Amino acid sequence: MDSSTVIVIAVAAVLALALVMIVATGRKRAGSGRLSRETRRRDASEPPPGAEPSTALAPIEPGEEELDAAARARADESRELVPAGAGAPAKYEPVDEEELGLSRRQFFNRGILVAMGGAVSAFGVAALGFLWPSGSGGFGGVIRVGSTADVQKAFDAKEPFYNAAAKTYIVPYPTADIENAKSVYPPTIVSGMEEGFVALYQKCVHLGCRVPWCETSQWFECPCHGSKYNRVGEKRGGPAPRGLDRFGLTVSGGGIEVDTGTVFTGPPIGTDTTGQSAEGAPCV
Repeated sequence: MDSSTVIVIAVAAVLALALVMIVATGRKRAGSGRLSRETRRRDASEPPPGAEPSTALAPIEPGEEELDAAARARADESRELVPAGAGAPAKYEPVDEEELGLSRRQFFNRGILVAMGGAVSAFGVAALGFLWPSGSGGFGGVIRVGSTADVQKAFDAKEPFYNAAAKTYIVPYPTADIENAKSVYPPTIVSGMEEGFVALYQKCVHLGCRVPWCETSQWFECPCHGSKYNRVGEKRGGPAPRGLDRFGLTVSGGGIEVDTGTVFTGPPIGTDTTGQSAEGAPCV
């Protein structure tokens, strides 16, 4: 499963959880105008309409006879019940929804749900736009790094050709060593080598520092922790666990295009397909 699929699944899961939260909130708010369970239980304990209220006095609690006369008088008055009126109770008539229209509570409830839905949708779109790798024109897609003539000028000066947008060094690969490379590298990388080029990812595989080129040793030497790689990115020293990672490339129309959407893991420790030794003093 590639990274794009994982991103899509993660964003879909977040949106699904947000949708469940919105639905649950909506159901809870939709029932806000109903009687509570406690109110319905109290109503059930009340006598039915038209029933004669009980006029019996509650029994006197122990010790009540010790109250003074004024307190007993107030207690007797509080026990008196007012008889219900002789009129019949009013008949319940349901409210016409069209006549009632949209209540203020319903308006705010629906407004909150719409706002929450819009915010979650905007977040999902923004997350996809940020995480989804671009198809072209930037890192994560196919980038035209330069013409073969410009790349050859850098080679003639004994330097790699660097492209910042692709975060890539283009280095030469000797055609005499292609057979050695076929036993180590995948076909996508070998096809670029057969054209005479290798596209190396600039990031050190140890802790991610950008690895500069050393003119004296003709190697890539990381200033952070001293990892060293030969001209074609194979590890020669330091704490790096492998050689430099790399990209596939194609030569078309006099230019070189690098596919930065797929990173190929660098060769394992001990790989030395070209046999290039340091050609001078190290920079690190």
